[in-house]
Order: sequence, then structure tokens, then C-alpha cells
Amino acid sequence: LEYLQKRTVDAIGSMIVFTLSIPVLLYSIVKIKQQSPGPVIYTQQRVGILGKEFTLYKLRSMHPDAESRGAQFAEQDDPRAFPYGLTMRKSRIDEIPQLWNVMKGDLHLVGPRPERKIFTDELEKQIPYYQERHIIRPGMSGWSQVMYPYGSCVEDTRQKLMYDIYYIKNWDIWLEFEVLIRTLGTMMSRKGL
Repeated sequence: LEYLQKRTVDAIGSMIVFTLSIPVLLYSIVKIKQQSPGPVIYTQQRVGILGKEFTLYKLRSMHPDAESRGAQFAEQDDPRAFPYGLTMRKSRIDEIPQLWNVMKGDLHLVGPRPERKIFTDELEKQIPYYQERHIIRPGMSGWSQVMYPYGSCVEDTRQKLMYDIYYIKNWDIWLEFEVLIRTLGTMMSRKGL
């Protein structure tokens, strides 16, 4: 029943958000093309439910050579991003293509944020119970994203894990709606997550 409730919220919510975001999506495509050469859509492998990897889609917010020195955590005002890329990251516009991941069933609208395997492998060694966040499907937004400021280090990840575990253990439809409402507030205030 809980899974059916979540998938119903996913289906209805993603269709509504996608329809409302079409003008922003079209504007963003133009701005990306103007400010940075390369593809508009950025794909990356992320760890999903039960540790299985999937392809995540985003609007590209960083220059094409952003990881020329290897994988690294994104920062709040990441210097690798071009100007409109920073705007997209703060308002979460860059995540609109992840609605496709929600429709495909890779993601829920709400759940622990998916990370890259290169990071999860290391975090599982450093943080007890980190792998627990993979027992459910990840989400575009999550309780840890709306309750904890932007994190870019292991200690931040440890703190966020506590929120993820709270969400997993205490899930109900009201908590789901609370996360969605708080996410909307974050997007409108352009705080980024």
C-alpha cells in the first residue's frame, strides 16, 4: 500500500511539475547553449535501490571539463559551474530531467538522494549503516535535503544519513507531502539543496 501511495504521488506530481516547467526548461536550454559549449543534458551513473546503478539525467550546469581532475563532491557555489549553471543549481532547475527517472521508476520524488558509486563505496567504509539508505528507491528530493544545509564532506554526509534513516523508518504520506512542500519553499527561495 505504501509503495502504491508513493508511486501515485510520483506519477501525478511528476506530470504536474513537468508540465509547469516546460517554459523554464526551454529557457534553460537556450541559456546553457549561450554560456557553455557541449550537450544540454548531463548523464551520470548513480546508486539506486539495493545498490544497483542507474543513469541519472540533469541539465548540465558545469563546464564540460568539470571533472578533468577526477570525481569530486559538488560545492554550494561550485567554481566549475557557469553563471546560469549556478542559478539552475540554486533553484534546482537542473534537476527537471530527473522527472524522467521518476516516471521510469529509477527514482521517487522523495527519498534519499542518490550518490555516485565512487563516493558510496568510500562512504560505506567510513560511515556505519550508510548502506541502509539503499534499502529504498532514492528520490529527487529528500528529508535530509530539506532539513540539513548543503553538505560537501563526510561529516555532512554522516549528519544527512540520520535524516535519511529517520525518513525511511517514519515514512507516511504526510511526511511525503511535508518534504514536497519544503522542497517547493527551497526552490522558491533559491537556497539550493
